[in-house]
Amino acid sequence: MTVSATLAINEEVARRRRAGTKTVALGFGEAGIPVHPLLTAALAEAAPLAGYGPVAGIPEVRTAAAGYWARRGLPTEAEQVVAAPGSKALLYALLRTVRGAVALPRPSWVGYAAQAALLGLTTHAVPTRFGEGGVPDPDALDRAAAAARAEGSPLGAVILTSPDNPTGTLATPETLRALCAVADRHDLLIISDEIYRDLVHDPATPVSSPAELAPDRTVITSGLSKNLALGGWRLGVARFPDTPAGRARRDQVIAIGSEIWSAPAHPVQCAAAFAFTEPDQLRARITASRQLHRRVVTAVAEEFCQAGIPVPAPKAAFYLYPDFSPHRDHLHRAHGISTDADLAQTLLRDHGIATLPGAAFGDRPEALRLRIATSQLYGTDDPQRTEALNSPDPTALPWIAGQLDELRAALAAITQ
Repeated sequence: MTVSATLAINEEVARRRRAGTKTVALGFGEAGIPVHPLLTAALAEAAPLAGYGPVAGIPEVRTAAAGYWARRGLPTEAEQVVAAPGSKALLYALLRTVRGAVALPRPSWVGYAAQAALLGLTTHAVPTRFGEGGVPDPDALDRAAAAARAEGSPLGAVILTSPDNPTGTLATPETLRALCAVADRHDLLIISDEIYRDLVHDPATPVSSPAELAPDRTVITSGLSKNLALGGWRLGVARFPDTPAGRARRDQVIAIGSEIWSAPAHPVQCAAAFAFTEPDQLRARITASRQLHRRVVTAVAEEFCQAGIPVPAPKAAFYLYPDFSPHRDHLHRAHGISTDADLAQTLLRDHGIATLPGAAFGDRPEALRLRIATSQLYGTDDPQRTEALNSPDPTALPWIAGQLDELRAALAAITQ
């Protein structure tokens, strides 16, 4: 087991910059916007609260998170909610409750397979439909579940990410409905990672949760690390089904949490409770961040397309998943590149462009795909990020435009 690829590339970029090496950071998926002053004030006010509190989270944060889901068409009681120091911790605890193998979308966020490996769980990587990342193709999942059962090691759960990291795309409601039918047929727990739900670019885009379609078998995880850029505060929440089985699984997760994290940090929970009530100022901040993400990620996608590198159109957040395979022969002949790791290494070493290989997300190394995260283009300090957030044309800002120029030159150099 090595350090998570996303965290490792973030540390490598920091190391290069400390050494004075110019680097365009497209590897780490940090949201890249300043913390709203209302949230820092809420955290400061709660700073004296140093007690542990309940393992599942203080009542205020669980009630507020329940309201957050209720406003999205998912009636929720506080008793259905568990808070933890990050949704990553909740995902690990949830996987600890799974009996059987776990189906993952291919590609998928780096943590799912790594956490399953830590727990000794078998995983099955199931391809997704083009442009609908994060949700295993229902037909392929049906076949995988039937094959696993026939082999005597049936699937126990399927994980999906909606919207998706690493592709920045969103599965259609029809695909999600079909997946829920497969989960019903094979009695699978659905773990739905919805950390990017508030960052769908077009508010008119229909966004569904499997908790609407398969409420008795779906656990949702979410948090504040992406919509409000509070990743370093470490606060995640999970919503469990209001059924005997759901309550039993919730109790298991709480028991696991009691031995691993004891309780989320009390001041952070107070700030999160405020955030989950969604006051107008925070809603406006999320709207502004969503527009910033859309403008910049769309501009970066255009750079890849202009270089003849196809990329599924981004629908949410700040991710892209370009495919360099049309340039396979040239890349091998001119640069000795035959895998996505070779490609990422060459871009970083020779051009100062930090990316991640698709293999880190469970893809085939020879597929020559990269995961691109555009949110660290916004600036290196809060004044720059604030200006980007408020700009009607952030890609015209000199520090963002300059990095786009560097990316354009690197893509031309490697493909021509």
